[in-house]
Amino acid sequence: MTMPYLCPTCKSNRMRFTVIEQTPRYMRLDPQSGEVVAELTADQLDLFHKPYKGDAYMIQCGVCGTTEPEERFVKMAQHMQSQRS
Repeated sequence: MTMPYLCPTCKSNRMRFTVIEQTPRYMRLDPQSGEVVAELTADQLDLFHKPYKGDAYMIQCGVCGTTEPEERFVKMAQHMQSQRS
């Protein structure tokens, strides 16, 4: 997170961002009631329960609210920087 960001949607925000940490919770639910039967750790998953493979965190623009992977904000900043040079 030491790279400059630029919002890919509003293209004006370079300062105000929210980092949203995504922490997966693995659980088994009762199919009739929806109540949690068991909460599992990643190493307790069976073959039919796929582990989460998404981003560990997302970035949200503090101006327009766009939420995207960090790479989109970094790439947009790099693209705008290369156009100025």
